[in-house]
Amino acid sequence: MPALTSLAFLFAIVFKSSKTGPTPPLLQMECTSSVYLPTFHMGSSFFLWLFLIFSVIFSPAKHSVTWTYGVNYGRIANNLPQPESVVTLLKAAKINHIRIYDADHGVLQAFKGSGIEIIIGLPNEYLKEISIGEDRAMNWVQENVQSFLPDTRIRGIAVGNEILGGTTIELWEVLLPAAKNVYSALYRLGLQHTVEVSSPHSEAVFANSFPPSACIFRPDVAPFMKPLLEFFSQIGSPFYINAYPFLAYKNDPQHIDINYALFKDNRGIYDAKTKLHYDNMFEAQVDAAYAALDKAGFSKMQVIVSETGWASRGDPDEAGANVKNARTYNRNLRKLLAKKKGTPFRPKMVIKAYVFALFNENLKPGPTSERNFGLFKPDGSISYDVGFTGLVPSAAPPSILVSFKEIAGQGWLRWSYLLVSTAWAVVLL
Repeated sequence: MPALTSLAFLFAIVFKSSKTGPTPPLLQMECTSSVYLPTFHMGSSFFLWLFLIFSVIFSPAKHSVTWTYGVNYGRIANNLPQPESVVTLLKAAKINHIRIYDADHGVLQAFKGSGIEIIIGLPNEYLKEISIGEDRAMNWVQENVQSFLPDTRIRGIAVGNEILGGTTIELWEVLLPAAKNVYSALYRLGLQHTVEVSSPHSEAVFANSFPPSACIFRPDVAPFMKPLLEFFSQIGSPFYINAYPFLAYKNDPQHIDINYALFKDNRGIYDAKTKLHYDNMFEAQVDAAYAALDKAGFSKMQVIVSETGWASRGDPDEAGANVKNARTYNRNLRKLLAKKKGTPFRPKMVIKAYVFALFNENLKPGPTSERNFGLFKPDGSISYDVGFTGLVPSAAPPSILVSFKEIAGQGWLRWSYLLVSTAWAVVLL
């Protein structure tokens, strides 16, 4: 139960025990997790009740049943904080869901006991090997998944990244066999209900996406996509799509309203077929994916955005890549996801998304924008303000993980005040 409710509940029990004698056995069981606690005089039970109250206040918070906001933790850089510091950073920001692009053991070990849920990646270069036989998939799953469960909360395996629609055609053919072998290994280990199998796609899998209702899969992609979707439908996996309004705007700034891409006030677009209005491109992109799935025969499959974000810096020909737009996009996206609502086309399907990315990655190839999607700088400080706090600057002593501002932001001072106040009230009683 929520901490304040629990606090009031325990306070009432203390008050009752001091006035009316022993607590009824049923109530004792309810408030002590079925462990019998004998009733003493108020003076001798003070520290027992204080311990219970302290446990409630500082017990780890349970995650929301319906999460909506996650972050991609990419590490193509040589100047990032240690994974242990990243855990501290994520907890300070109250980010409980992340994706990584491999199964790095140092990262998985650092997240042990953190409660943060992770989707790990089976990199593209392993797909051919894993597709050959179940024994190789079994070895990979045992080494990179089973050995870290349950302390590290691995909740998914992304088999490859942006395979279909990409330029490496031979990987199109091995994607489904690799996914099946990974799932088979999980099934044989009894982990199929704990760890999800999926594969993220780029917008390149679509022939068109405007208006959203017109979206279909590319004719050359469809023969590979449909059997993959059939398999994911059988095992209950969602459709993951990397949706970037930034890329759409960058490629056609003359015809796309920047306000439409940034969730700001604008005229939006009207889809005549569905009679739906869209005031932002992000939801239009998600609904385009739903439309393509609908036409392919998978109308019940959920769409989850595996990547989205906005670059804070770019080359001269990369329109819109600046700090102001990045801050606006990510702040407004976070507000949208916090509403826990669906899209115009799928209003009952709550939108979930992983933001790209946690850090700027200085070794990523490509245009300047590729190295500047991070919510945080390599030293752990924020790239721009979207409501998060960061680690202390890199010049600070390495033993200090969080700043005073972070501690206050996490509520420790507030809870300490409540603890002291409650203890004083108990003494008075």
